[in-house]
Amino acid sequence: MEGNKIFQTEKLLHGGDYNPEQWLEYPEILEKDIELFKKAGINTVTMGMFSWSKLEPEEGKYDFQWLLDMVERLYQNGISTILGTPSGARPKWLAEQYPEVLRVDAERRRALFGGRHNHCYTSPDYRKKVWEINKRLGEQIGKHPGVVLLHISNEYGGDCHCPLCQEAFRNWLKEKYGTIEELNRRWNTDFWSHTYQSFDQIESPSPRGEMMLHALNLDWKRFVTHQTADFAMHEKAALRAGGCEKPVTLNFMDDFEGLNYRKFKEVIDVASWDSYPEWHRKPERITAAETAMQHDFMRSLLKKPYLLMESSPSSTNWQDVSKLRKPGVICAAALQAIAHGSDSALYFQMRQSRGASEKFHGAVIDHYGGEDTRVYQEVCEIGEALDRISEVSGTQVRAQAAVVYDTENRWALLDAQGPRNIGMPYQDTAKKMYGALRRQGMNTDVIDMEDSLDGYRLVLIPMAYMFRSDFEKKVRSFVENGGGAVMTFWSGVADDTDACFLGGTPWGLMDVFGLRSMEIDGLYEEEENGAVPVPGNSLSLDKKYSCRNLCELVKTSGAEVIMQYEKDFYEGLPVLTCNAYGKGKAYYVCADMEQEFYTDVVDGIVKQEELDTPLDTVPEGVEVSTRESEEWIYTFVQNYNAMPVRISVPDNAQLWFGEAEDGMLSKFATAIYRTRK
Repeated sequence: MEGNKIFQTEKLLHGGDYNPEQWLEYPEILEKDIELFKKAGINTVTMGMFSWSKLEPEEGKYDFQWLLDMVERLYQNGISTILGTPSGARPKWLAEQYPEVLRVDAERRRALFGGRHNHCYTSPDYRKKVWEINKRLGEQIGKHPGVVLLHISNEYGGDCHCPLCQEAFRNWLKEKYGTIEELNRRWNTDFWSHTYQSFDQIESPSPRGEMMLHALNLDWKRFVTHQTADFAMHEKAALRAGGCEKPVTLNFMDDFEGLNYRKFKEVIDVASWDSYPEWHRKPERITAAETAMQHDFMRSLLKKPYLLMESSPSSTNWQDVSKLRKPGVICAAALQAIAHGSDSALYFQMRQSRGASEKFHGAVIDHYGGEDTRVYQEVCEIGEALDRISEVSGTQVRAQAAVVYDTENRWALLDAQGPRNIGMPYQDTAKKMYGALRRQGMNTDVIDMEDSLDGYRLVLIPMAYMFRSDFEKKVRSFVENGGGAVMTFWSGVADDTDACFLGGTPWGLMDVFGLRSMEIDGLYEEEENGAVPVPGNSLSLDKKYSCRNLCELVKTSGAEVIMQYEKDFYEGLPVLTCNAYGKGKAYYVCADMEQEFYTDVVDGIVKQEELDTPLDTVPEGVEVSTRESEEWIYTFVQNYNAMPVRISVPDNAQLWFGEAEDGMLSKFATAIYRTRK
C-alpha cells in the first residue's frame, strides 16, 4: 500500500473552482479572468472536475491541449492548479454505449442519463473508462510544475443496487463473515424467520423488500463506503500509472451521513471539504459554532492541516433560500477555516456560469464581469489578509480534548427503532458537548471509535449506542490512566451488528462509570423534565437545568450523584454522576440536557482538573482557536455576535493581525495574537 505523500505549501491557498472550458470561445474573458485573479490575490484554482466532455468528446478521442494551455498560462502568472479528475459527471456517449454505468436505485430502477454521480462504482466498464482518462491526465498534465495537488472526482456519494453491486455485496459479506451460519448468527435472522440458506439469497435493503433487518442495513452502508473508497483508490492508481506522483485529496461534504469518511484515510494525502452553511438563518454565533465542528472533524481525519476546498463567496443557488452573505461574513468564514487548521480558503466558483444548474450560484466574478462589486472587493480583502498571515501555513492545531462523533454509530442509532423514531438527538448532543469545550477556547478534535484516545485529557462521548473497535477497552484504559471521560445516556447498548448486549449496559463499562442503566423514557414533544443539583456536589453546580426527548434511569454502584431528576416517577434518580476509576474520572449524563448544562459541567471539570485554556474567559459568540509552529502560538479570536465584544488576552500576547482597540472586537472581526513559546 502506498504511503501518504506530504502536501505542504509555503502560502495559504486562495482561489477555487474554475471552469475555463465554458469560456473557450471568449479568449478575452479568459485573459480578463487572470487579471482579476491576480488583483484579488488568487494563487490557486481547481480545474478539470466537470470537463470530461471537453477532454474526451468522443470515445478514445482526447483533447487535453486546452487544459494544458490554461495550466501553463496560470502558472506563468503565479497561479497554481489543483487538477481534478472528471469522474463526477460522465459524458452522454459513455452512458449510451455502456448503459451498465448508470445507477440502479433501491427500488431496482435503472436511472436515465443526467445529473452528477449517476454512475455505478462497481461497473467494470465505468472503471475502465475512468482509468483511461485519469491515466492520460496524469501523463499529459499531472506532471506540470503548475499542478500542486490532485483532486479526485467531486463530492462522492450515493449507492447503486444493480446486479453487479449485489454480487459485489455478497462477496464482501462472504469475506467478512466466512459462512452463512455466522452471518445469520450475527444478524439475528431468526427474528421474523429471515434466515438465509446461502449468500446468494441476500439482497441490498429496499422499500420493496427488506428494510427492518438492522444488521443488513448497517453492512450495506459499510459496503457502500468500501466500494466508494475502492473506486477512489482505483482513480488514484490510474493517475499514478500515468506517472503523476502529486499528493491526492477528495472533497468531502458537510456532516454527510452517506459515507464513513474515515475509511478514505488511505486514499488521501490531505483532507478537504466543501462548506456551505446557511448564514443568517440562525444567529451567526450558532452557525459559526456548527461550522467550526465540521472544520475540526475534517482536520481530525489525518490530524494535520487540511483544505477548505469550496465555500460560497456570496449566495448559493441550491439551498431553500439564496441568502446573501452580509458584509464581513465571507472574510470571517475564510479566517475561521484557517483558525481551525486549514491551509486554504477556496470558493465555488471563480466565474459565474452562464447557463444550466449553477448559473445563479455565487461567484468571485459575476455575470457583470467587473471588479467594482461588493463580493469581488471583499475577496480582494481576504487575499490581502491571507498574504499577511501566510506564515501560519503548515502550523499545527494541538488538542487536549476530543468529541467522539462516529458515523457508523449514527447509522445504527438512527435505524434502531426506539427509544425515539423521530428527533433522536445524536447530532444535537454532539454539538452541545462540542460547544461546551469551545466555550473554553479549547482546541477540540472530532474523532470516532477507531481512533486512539491517547494524548487527550478530556473526552466527551455523546450517545455511543453502538460499541465497536474495542471502544469500551479504550475508554477503560483512558480513564484508568488519568483521563476524564463524559459519556451520555443510551451508550454501550449494542455491538457492531446492532445486536443488544446482554448482562447490563453501558456494556463493559459499568464498573468504570459506577452505574447500570435500567430503563430509558422517551418524552413527547411537549414534555420536559428538570435536573436539580445535589447540595455540596463535587462540580459546585448550583442551578436547575431542563431536559427533553430522552431520560435514562440508572442505578448507581459507587458513583457520586451530582444532579437528580426534578419530577415524574423517577424524581430523585441520578441525572449526572461521577465515578473515580484508576487515576481518572468517568462522568455519566443520563438525559438529553440543554446547552447551558454542558457548558457549566465542562467549565467545572476544566477548573477542577486545571486544564489549559488560551483565555481566562470566552464570551458567548466568540470563537477562540490556536495554531502552533516551533516558535509561536497563534491565537485566533473571532466575534460572531451582532455587536462588539470586549475580550481579555494574556499580557504576553501580541496583537499580530486585525484590530481590537482597548480589547473591543467588532462584529465579524478577527484578531490574531502571537505569543512566543
